[in-house]
Amino acid sequence: MKVVWTESALADLDEILAYTAEHYALLIGPLEHRIRATVMRIAAWPLSARTVEGRPGVRVVPLIRYPYRIFYRLAGETVELLHIHHAARDESPQL
Repeated sequence: MKVVWTESALADLDEILAYTAEHYALLIGPLEHRIRATVMRIAAWPLSARTVEGRPGVRVVPLIRYPYRIFYRLAGETVELLHIHHAARDESPQL
């Protein structure tokens, strides 16, 4: 499936990578790799992640080993990445 990043998801990604580079420079490469691998998994198996309660059509997948979750939805043959959210923040971002 085709993957499209929303402006919100790109802003989240920029913020996460900037923070990680500043505070945990050694983790930036592995974190970027995990994000890419997770997005590839979403594209290959878009229905494999759990749905988000109270958010029709939205699914969420955790970044294993990192405290982030990727929220997305399907739009036809496209996966629309909505947010990358830190797990310590409130339950889910405004979608």
